[in-house]
Amino acid sequence: MIAIWLIATSIDLPPKPTKLDSPTIDLPIDKRKEDPLVALDKERKTVVQKLGEEPDEEGDVVQTGTSTVPTFPRLLGFVDGIQDGDIGSGVTEDGLVEYQLVGLGIRTVSFLKIQVYVVGMYVATDDIAALQEALIRRIDPVATTLVAGEKEKLKQILLDPEHGEEIWSQILRDSGLRTLVRIVPTRDTDFGHLRDGWVRAITGRARKNPEEFGDDAFGASVNNFKALFRRGSVPKKKELLLARNEKGVLAIWYDDGKGSPQRLGDVQDERISRAVWLNYLAGKTVASEPARVSIVDGVMEFVERPVGTVATQVHV
Repeated sequence: MIAIWLIATSIDLPPKPTKLDSPTIDLPIDKRKEDPLVALDKERKTVVQKLGEEPDEEGDVVQTGTSTVPTFPRLLGFVDGIQDGDIGSGVTEDGLVEYQLVGLGIRTVSFLKIQVYVVGMYVATDDIAALQEALIRRIDPVATTLVAGEKEKLKQILLDPEHGEEIWSQILRDSGLRTLVRIVPTRDTDFGHLRDGWVRAITGRARKNPEEFGDDAFGASVNNFKALFRRGSVPKKKELLLARNEKGVLAIWYDDGKGSPQRLGDVQDERISRAVWLNYLAGKTVASEPARVSIVDGVMEFVERPVGTVATQVHV
């Protein structure tokens, strides 16, 4: 008995692990501002990658599943810059808005599953609360978070071809979310190929809903969208960014790696960006089913937290 007691008391037990993704709402507001580890509602410091920068392989990145474009940054710093001066909340010291990765996946074509590009969807960190609330209210009008059974119900609704499209369309149209779609080709492609895929998705939704998309103004907006892609090739590993602001205005940015990222232009009609986003989020078929599933899994981590708290890490 003495020997057992001596052995038990002489062994150093490992410290209790710290859960890095737990919310910080139990800290007083003034203490959170003083603590650099909870700045911007995060419990750890991370480097925000700016548009056009090479990803830091040792930083906060997410594996994509392809060796050609192996990682996506978990956080992006971005601001359109050519607006009326009102860029919204969540602006960092260098004038950028922080965006957080929700989900990603690989776009493939043909029965051979040829990889074309990696696509990821980002949401402005300060807008996640609005996304939380919009999704939670779909299940319980008075709840501030969802439990396991409710989360599974919401997940099935979002993956349903009809109900998922209805929910995402309303959220995009009414919630004022600032979102990004980041595309990095895994093989050499061109602007025309990318444009044609998006135009097919836009016109397909217009045919399904002629009452909303059948006017002449929408047709003119489609032509404006096509005109943004009158360029040549898009080499693999180069970055194309589609930015949707709180009003639904679509801005296209391209980084060819030879200088500063180029702004190709914008489309003011909110319906164009909504149709492009729905091409990845909802419907009977989407451009990348892995991306849709990953995005839905990502928002499930938001709805399990109380509305108003920001998820510190999305596991995709």
